[in-house]
Amino acid sequence: MTQRFRVVPAAYVLFLRPGRSPSGNEVLLQLRRGTGFMDEHWAAAAAGHVEAGESVLDAAVREAREELDVLVDPADLQPLGVLHRTAAPHGPVDERVDFFFGCRRWAGTPRRAEEHRAAELRWFPLDALPEPVVPHELQVIEQLRAGAVSPIGTHGF
Repeated sequence: MTQRFRVVPAAYVLFLRPGRSPSGNEVLLQLRRGTGFMDEHWAAAAAGHVEAGESVLDAAVREAREELDVLVDPADLQPLGVLHRTAAPHGPVDERVDFFFGCRRWAGTPRRAEEHRAAELRWFPLDALPEPVVPHELQVIEQLRAGAVSPIGTHGF
C-alpha cells in the first residue's frame, strides 16, 4: 500500500492594477531576501502557508496585512487557480497545494511591512517581469498575462 503524504496549503495574492503596457496590467512583486526559500527571486507580494484552523481566504487576508500592511476584504479576492506542486526529495514539506488569488481593491498603501524578508517591493507590467521570478509563481503569472490561468495546474511532476 502506498503511504499517504501530507499536503502543505498556501495562499498567494497577486495584487493587480491597470498599467500602460500592452498587457494592460501591473503586478506587485517583492524581492525575497532572508527567508531561506528562493531568496533573491521576485515573488507575489503577499503569500504564505495556511495556518491550523484558518481558511485559505483568511490566510490570504492575513498575509496581505502582515506583509504589505493593507486590508483586503475576502470578497475582493478573485480565485485565479490552484497549483498542485512537488519537489525533491518529496517529503511532507515538499508536497504543496497553492491557491492563487487576484486582488484589484484594498485599503491602504502597500509597503514592505516585513523588511527583514523582502529587499524590494515594486510594480511590474505583466509583459515586462523582472528576473528571476519564483518558478511556480511565474507559471501562474505568465498564464495570467496570456489571459488563461488554468483552474487546476501542476508543477514539478
